[in-house]
Amino acid sequence: MKCPICRKEITRENPEFPFCSDRCRVIDLGNWASGKYVISTPLSPGDRPKNPDADQDED
Repeated sequence: MKCPICRKEITRENPEFPFCSDRCRVIDLGNWASGKYVISTPLSPGDRPKNPDADQDED
């Protein structure tokens, strides 16, 4: 397997897995924090309640 940041070969036994080092792990975290990475799948209408106060079902 390769580190998703620097593409260096790594094994699952590496304590920083799936990264090769703490440096690559921090770079990845920074990419998420800066908005470089996004989750592209939009929410479906059924994925969230229509009314945020309606978390509990009333019987």
